[in-house]
Amino acid sequence: MKKFIMSLGFVFMMISASAQNNPCACCTENHSDFDFWLGKWEVTLPNGNIAGENVIEKIQGDCILRENWKGASGNFTGTSYNYYNTTTGMWEQLWLDAAGTILKLSGKRIDNQMILMSEGVVNEDESITVQRITWTLLEDGKVRQVWEVLRDGVAENVLFDGLYSKMD
Repeated sequence: MKKFIMSLGFVFMMISASAQNNPCACCTENHSDFDFWLGKWEVTLPNGNIAGENVIEKIQGDCILRENWKGASGNFTGTSYNYYNTTTGMWEQLWLDAAGTILKLSGKRIDNQMILMSEGVVNEDESITVQRITWTLLEDGKVRQVWEVLRDGVAENVLFDGLYSKMD
């Protein structure tokens, strides 16, 4: 038993030393793929009306991007948690809002876009619908977010189209 306790103590020491040598477990290039979305943003609709404000910040040792959305009317709020899953090699998002909506997405960055999609849902007519959200980093530093519903791989409906402009 004494030998087991000493071995267990050695394992904990090695884990602790390893953690101290790598103070930022999420400071890889993959973990920074979505950093272009960080900041405090004013979001406008295509018609120029203000949709709301969004604050995106890194939390939990820079491992999670947390989004805090507040609609222009102030009545609608939502939060998302975005993280790079090293096991799957994909970015994942969990969105929760004041209306009770829960949305789970996954995907990856391709060039200047982060593209996340939900799992497919089979409809009564056997078509498959998927929700896709694309964030595009524009040359001027603004970000365009488009949330679409795809039916059998074809964009059927745009649920949201917003242009993010930094407030800082």
